[in-house]
Amino acid sequence: MKKEWGDKRYYSLNYFLREKFGEKVFKISLDAGFSCPNRDGTISKGGCVFCSERGSGDFAGNRCFSITRQFEDIKEMMNKKWKEGKYIAYFQAYTNTYAPIRVLREKYEEAINQQGVVALAIATRPDCLDDEVLDLLEEFSKKVYVWVELGLQTSNDKTARLINRGYKIEVFETALEKLNKRNIDVVVHAIFGLPGESKEDMLNTIDYIAHKKVKGIKLHLLHLMEQTPMVKLYETGVLKFLDQEEYIELVCKAVTMLPEDIVVHRLTGDAPRELLIGPMWSLKKWEILNAIDRKFIENDWYQGLYFSTKG
Repeated sequence: MKKEWGDKRYYSLNYFLREKFGEKVFKISLDAGFSCPNRDGTISKGGCVFCSERGSGDFAGNRCFSITRQFEDIKEMMNKKWKEGKYIAYFQAYTNTYAPIRVLREKYEEAINQQGVVALAIATRPDCLDDEVLDLLEEFSKKVYVWVELGLQTSNDKTARLINRGYKIEVFETALEKLNKRNIDVVVHAIFGLPGESKEDMLNTIDYIAHKKVKGIKLHLLHLMEQTPMVKLYETGVLKFLDQEEYIELVCKAVTMLPEDIVVHRLTGDAPRELLIGPMWSLKKWEILNAIDRKFIENDWYQGLYFSTKG
């Protein structure tokens, strides 16, 4: 049965947040100054091949400033667009459970104590969620709404090795199970256009996520940025860019494969213009989002249309 979520044919994050909190809620992206085990030599020194020098936090606050200062700076910018609303303290850059518990507690506490904060979002790796960290996340989930974002990117372990993800699929599954046991919502990241992946591979990742107990998904287009290890894969021909129409088609098909209760947090991502090598069409974000909406309507597609439970 076709369902619509406001003016969208998918369960958007905006719809979910307005339903949950009764008003506009927007993210304040923070950089707590953490590192990543895939960069500091614990797992690897190269990091994931697509990851920028800012650890996927290119639009987060300045790590040289306190959490409070970052929050106020970004809030001021947001308020030029939205005069009223509540906030999500979003720890975005690098691995945000990769620090001593004392430090994590201090950073999270400072963030949720900012006026108007109703939620805490933590981006991390599934191999950085030991029991002590899980206990802390569960503790904070009793104070504000908490979700944890896990960068799966692909369900294909062959691709995962190529992009130097640094963990196998079983590690993701264990982390997901532990978070679910503590009733902490999980948002999973998937990337379309990874080197060597066919369209079937990309949609297999969506099918995999669709049949896991996750609350949300973020769909990303692969961005090639300067000074990332992936540049070599591009120069040797291993990486080929998706074109705009291919990406729009893939996103729409992916959303139809999801169950109706998974919140779609993102349909495409951003990259800093000054660092982006390609695809350059990705800079036209609103054009892409509008084209996705049109394609849903033209084909009478909607989230859940092709989702099927597995026996």
